[in-house]
Amino acid sequence: MRPSADRYTPDDTADLPASSAESGFAEAYRVHRLGLVKLAAFIVGDQATGEDVVQDVFIRLHQRWDVLADPGDPLPYLRTAVVNGCRSAIRWRGRAQRQAGHDSPSPPLSTEESVLLSEDRQQVLAALAGLSRRRREVLVLRFYLGLSEAEIAATLGISPGTVKSTAARGLAALARVLRETP
Repeated sequence: MRPSADRYTPDDTADLPASSAESGFAEAYRVHRLGLVKLAAFIVGDQATGEDVVQDVFIRLHQRWDVLADPGDPLPYLRTAVVNGCRSAIRWRGRAQRQAGHDSPSPPLSTEESVLLSEDRQQVLAALAGLSRRRREVLVLRFYLGLSEAEIAATLGISPGTVKSTAARGLAALARVLRETP
């Protein structure tokens, strides 16, 4: 027996075109996921946690795509959500380390990660991990993603003046640490 035109069985839905919301979400995922994972990995200090943060952000976005302010340009929302997710991951990591009795700001790198990173890059990433959360976020958004002061301010919910001063102080702190590193 053939299904009626107004009812679909699970097999029939495979031939239906995706809704514009679904295709918009899929396009956002395809275009922005890798860059957001890199952003998150820089902020939290490891690739696996960065991937987890971005995956969680996309899951939440998928559930709420219809209430997104500008579905045509989800990147500002995604950046803000990833930065907030990184903050949560860092807080969670800090609580777990305190409970375990460790003081390390980030988990140690795996052997593979250590081999892949050059000595200079390891020093910069270690110095970056030692910065305050806001300084690290501002520097990653500015110099890794190349965002403008206004875009960083919107992403972090701070003023452009705060972005400028935080970036200057963060760069100065990085320079001090990297000069002291043997």
